[in-house]
Amino acid sequence: MKINIYYGGRGLIDDPTLFVINKMQSVLEELHVEVERFNLYEQKNSITTLPQSLKSTDGIILATTVEWHGIGGYMTQFLDACWLYGDKEKISKIYMCPIVMSTTYGEREGKLDLSVAWEILGGLPCSGICGYIADSSVFERSENYNNIIEKKAENMYRTINQKLESLPASNQAVKKMVSLTKNIDLTPQESEQLSMYASDDAYVTQQKEDLQDLTALYKFMMGADDNSNEVKEEYIKEFKDHFTPVPGINAVYKMIIDGKKKPLIIEVNGPSAEYRYGNVEECDVEITIPKDTMDDIVYARMTFQRAFMGGLIKIKGDFKILRALDQLFTFMEGDQYV
Repeated sequence: MKINIYYGGRGLIDDPTLFVINKMQSVLEELHVEVERFNLYEQKNSITTLPQSLKSTDGIILATTVEWHGIGGYMTQFLDACWLYGDKEKISKIYMCPIVMSTTYGEREGKLDLSVAWEILGGLPCSGICGYIADSSVFERSENYNNIIEKKAENMYRTINQKLESLPASNQAVKKMVSLTKNIDLTPQESEQLSMYASDDAYVTQQKEDLQDLTALYKFMMGADDNSNEVKEEYIKEFKDHFTPVPGINAVYKMIIDGKKKPLIIEVNGPSAEYRYGNVEECDVEITIPKDTMDDIVYARMTFQRAFMGGLIKIKGDFKILRALDQLFTFMEGDQYV
């Protein structure tokens, strides 16, 4: 027979729960029971993997201390992990003895909370122990208290050894009708692997980064399909309609517009010009420009020269060729470019 003890307290020296589980462990070992102890506060970064330890046990003790309210975060995390990653078929054959000591108030509620949680998981109940202990030294002075703990350990041993049954609880019926967890059709082995990955911070971080990369790629692919006309045409018509050839000017302009997947390329060859979204190996002027600034320019509220002087756009290349942009594309009327 094997029994696991899961301690959800903080490990304080005067924690009365520690005295109880130490006493129960001693009695169980005298009965030739294999006992394994798990201090949840020492394994807080791997609690999600602990349901794996249930697969080789016949019974468990869930022990915690109510210091101010409730059963505490570590025990709650462990029960959550059992619900999410535990082998429910194996849990259904495991007896659980709750132990809750309180230094303030709420030991009975805590004991009931553990019992209800284990029954909802499908496990089997054992009679537990709860009590209000302001000073753990009281155990050392009271033989009666020690006898109570010893009897509980013996009762747990008999319950598991004889596989005693209990009457059905409504918790089981409620679980079957309104279970909130979705069945993801995982084998116990797959659930075990999932819980191991869930507790691996490096793995989780890498998965998040991979998901972000995939999301960005997906958005790009969708954008290329859904907005193909917009990508090919936006601003091109406006530049075509306002093109005014300037003798002697031959230049390649590359405009990197915020929100566009590819830059707008304008190649001016004397009396003609070509427009496209794409890439070019060499250009005379590279312009990085916000979309709202580009809108202001093509709708005659701004010029390229004013945008540059105002620090709204960034330029690389020949500034004389940049100045020619406002002469080549006359969005604004009048002498705006001197």
